[in-house]
Amino acid sequence: MSIRAEVVADHIINWLSDYAKGAGVDGFVVGVSGGIDSAVTATLCARTGLKITLVNMPIHQAQTEFERSNELISQLLAHHDSVNGIEVDLTTAYDTFVEALPEAEDLSGGLALANTRARLRMTALYSVAAQRRSLVVGTGNKIEDFGIGFYTKYGDGGVDLSPIADLVKSEVYALGEFLGVPKSIQEAAPTDGLWGDERNDEDQIGASYPELELAMEQDSLIENGQLSVSSLEGREAEVFAIYKRLNTANQHKMKPIPVCEIPR
Repeated sequence: MSIRAEVVADHIINWLSDYAKGAGVDGFVVGVSGGIDSAVTATLCARTGLKITLVNMPIHQAQTEFERSNELISQLLAHHDSVNGIEVDLTTAYDTFVEALPEAEDLSGGLALANTRARLRMTALYSVAAQRRSLVVGTGNKIEDFGIGFYTKYGDGGVDLSPIADLVKSEVYALGEFLGVPKSIQEAAPTDGLWGDERNDEDQIGASYPELELAMEQDSLIENGQLSVSSLEGREAEVFAIYKRLNTANQHKMKPIPVCEIPR
């Protein structure tokens, strides 16, 4: 799928500016991770001319991720007077939190503590945003936010607005190239950076983003009666099964919180 990157970028920048004006805030806060999604989001925000705070939040972070985040911050600082970059090292806070937890068998396979990292970062972003009369900007793309729910509820899913959530990953990369995001970020394997090791998104999901984009399109066609599951074979069938499993399991993230309505 191809997009007109310049037109899409202008549309998002105008949307961000209009939203900030309507909300009566001074600017935006973006957590940067060294990945393409946060880099594109940060660059789009910077081009609004509003006050932008970029926050690098290491928690036992891989040095390469930390360095890519700082490279992006340095690039945007050099070109935009309204951009500010800060570091909030959450490693000690995370370690203290882990020590305070009661000892128990971790039935989540480590996911509980991985999600804790994301939720600590969300807390930091909202504290920074409140100090600066700003809004927290989400960095999730369409596949993550509405396809497989690949984010942490009340972590990186806890945001005020989502400027790139209607773009699939390939479109985010196209925007990144147009916006001049550092090559080190464009070429890095996508990762959520929540595990403190070298695993990337594909390792966790079992499929690449191009494969998931196709599966998302196929799911739409199947729902509209234009394609049948039985027609999928080989790797396409395998990836579609992965997509549907994650889409189903993560509906609790993508739907509004259920409310028990009391009969009157």
